[in-house]
Amino acid sequence: MFTYQVEPRFSETDALGHINNTVVPVWFEQGRTPIFQLFNPDLSLNKWNLILKKMDVDFVAQIYLYSPVEIRTSLSAVGNTSMTIHQEVWQKEKLVAQGDCVMVHFDYEQQSKAPIPEQVKEALLQHLA
Repeated sequence: MFTYQVEPRFSETDALGHINNTVVPVWFEQGRTPIFQLFNPDLSLNKWNLILKKMDVDFVAQIYLYSPVEIRTSLSAVGNTSMTIHQEVWQKEKLVAQGDCVMVHFDYEQQSKAPIPEQVKEALLQHLA
């Protein structure tokens, strides 16, 4: 599992005073950075080889300003060309949001999905939940 801490910012709140629902997918994308680095160690945009196919987010409870959150990222499935990533947001030891996304290993030159390299697949499987 990969984790990182976020300190919610005032600009991420909405008119109701809690963290806006558009913020969690942004936090999730940042939480996927270690996975991106397995495919593209220097995160070069010229060598980018992943695309987001699908994403869903379940908002379990309100997320508040002035209290750090932890983003937890793991894999729930690894296939030949794609993977399913599970992510959670925890605040004050409580699950407040969770979601899953499917990312596809992609060859931009051929404009098609591509097999996940074996050494990357082995590294991904170490984070299978």
